Amino acid sequence: MQNKSIAELAADLRLRRYSSLELTRHYLERIERLDARLNSYITVDAEGALAAAERADEALRRDAAGPLTGIPIAHKDIFCTAGLRTTCASRMLENFTAPYDATVVERLAAAGAVVLGKTNMDEFAMGSSNETSHFGPVRNPWDAARVPGGSSGGSAAAVAARLCAAATGTDTGGSIRQPAAFCGITGIKPTYGRCSRWGMIAFASSLDQAGVMARSAADAACLLDEMAGFDRRDSTSAEVPVPDYVDSLDDDLHGLRIGLPKEYFGEGLDPGVARSVEAAIREYEQLGATIKDISLPNSPLSVPVYYVVAPAECSSNLARFDGVRYGHRCEHPASLEDLYTRSRAEGFGAEVRRRIMIGTYVLSAGYYDAYYLKAQKIRQLIAQDFRRAFEEVDVILGPTSPTTAFALGAKLDDPVAMYLNDIYTIATNLAGLPGMSIPIEPVAGLPVGLQLIGNYFQEARLLNVAHRFQHATHWHQAAPAGFE
Repeated sequence: MQNKSIAELAADLRLRRYSSLELTRHYLERIERLDARLNSYITVDAEGALAAAERADEALRRDAAGPLTGIPIAHKDIFCTAGLRTTCASRMLENFTAPYDATVVERLAAAGAVVLGKTNMDEFAMGSSNETSHFGPVRNPWDAARVPGGSSGGSAAAVAARLCAAATGTDTGGSIRQPAAFCGITGIKPTYGRCSRWGMIAFASSLDQAGVMARSAADAACLLDEMAGFDRRDSTSAEVPVPDYVDSLDDDLHGLRIGLPKEYFGEGLDPGVARSVEAAIREYEQLGATIKDISLPNSPLSVPVYYVVAPAECSSNLARFDGVRYGHRCEHPASLEDLYTRSRAEGFGAEVRRRIMIGTYVLSAGYYDAYYLKAQKIRQLIAQDFRRAFEEVDVILGPTSPTTAFALGAKLDDPVAMYLNDIYTIATNLAGLPGMSIPIEPVAGLPVGLQLIGNYFQEARLLNVAHRFQHATHWHQAAPAGFE
């Protein structure tokens, strides 16, 4: 059952080949048996999942099923879930139980999805390897000595290991696409504002975006159909019509113009990854697409811009965790200042503290103009590069990450090397564009991701381009040894 697509599972449930209760028990058994090797879940809600599965079976019996009725999924532990612990993989929120559901959680529940639990992540979504979690690192199911990518590494590992049918993730600078690449799955970050951020614990408010992690573009389309859309509770939500993503998956690719940015194929790109991307380009040519060389001249500046803008927003957003209202509170504070200082020092990990300090510095008097304001100006230049490119091409293609998954611990002591791992993904967030990663030919037995970037609100085009490639290839069907 775990190797079937969401559409196949939904059809089987409607034909009563098995019940949602049986399907949910199957996934819970796999989690109990296999997840000790990965640490992909922080919280498994067996009782809640089985109760939801019973409700799904009742809806199926009454022919009142929604599009995802009875399908077991998982949520990244950054989405508030009523009555269920929401930790952000931090000590600060280790025992926090949200009183409400995030909009994304609410909409998927309304569509009938069964929530198995909450997946591990980098603390407060800050990291590229899923090693900053208070609950320990997640391991890559393709090689347990390697990272799964971050910050949505728990969701990526759980989907790759068939420990859920699909999962939610969030992407601030590549946090869906990079772990999708490292774990050999499909991940899509929609246009900024396409999916509500209400109830999603904020890291960097102008960059964060909810998205989907699944085995295929078709599965991702099933979830995105339900998640996307305007939410009046979210001031950053875009009031733009949402197309039927599943309906356009099989559109023909003849005449599609694909742009290859020269900046994505230069120094730093692993030769094996480059060869896999070149093979994918040839496959697209056979599918009828035309290839055009383009330039995104300001994209090399995306990493330094991101690591000014994101920490600045993080230092503001995380100021709310002060030990007074909710979250970790130090014992026996001597004064209000001591309460603030020790609660935050004890509640936040090293990477989160580093980014708060950087953000506070760049926003401080005397440095705002020199750093934050200048970064925002360059951010606009990066967005302009994309706008010019989309006058010539329909989709931009390149590697998702310069390498395959690296070893656990390899970059923990070198934050700059860790940050450079997102060199190809960050610009998409700075511009607010949709992007996705799909599996292509592996290198030395490790997955490789191909990144597709689209124009604003063109998620349907991206899913179509990804689906046609996956219809012609088989890389997305591969399962890690021991998790088949």
